[in-house]
Amino acid sequence: MKLPHDIDEAVRKRIQRQEILYRSDKRFHFVLTEAALRFLLCEPEVMLGQLDRLVSFSQLPNVRLGVIGFGTRYATAPWHGFWLYDDERVLVETISAALDLRQPQEIELYANAFEQLATVASYGRSARAIINRATDDLAQSLPQNGE
Repeated sequence: MKLPHDIDEAVRKRIQRQEILYRSDKRFHFVLTEAALRFLLCEPEVMLGQLDRLVSFSQLPNVRLGVIGFGTRYATAPWHGFWLYDDERVLVETISAALDLRQPQEIELYANAFEQLATVASYGRSARAIINRATDDLAQSLPQNGE
């Protein structure tokens, strides 16, 4: 069994997974916080590429991307990330485990939380403005050529 330590292989697999976003028969609705745009969990140059990709994805006709800005009053707290797959399952990743929730009452709980978060998110140009601010702030923190 080959361990996924090869960066090129990991990038290839990630890009392959993202290809589904371009399928016109699929619909996606993402909501994320401005804080998520600013976590530096990778090199700044890589993060800049990811932010640019979010702007591109936000303009796809089958993708709805919401961003909850820092100044927004939340209707519910986003305690952890989760992925809602229609009305069939919720995937929650924690530090120690991935939870695959399929009970109707759990799905309903997460669907309600998602709707509350989606209600306060910014979309379209407003969402892209938040992403662009995060991009500009990060780019300004990088050393300029020759410095």
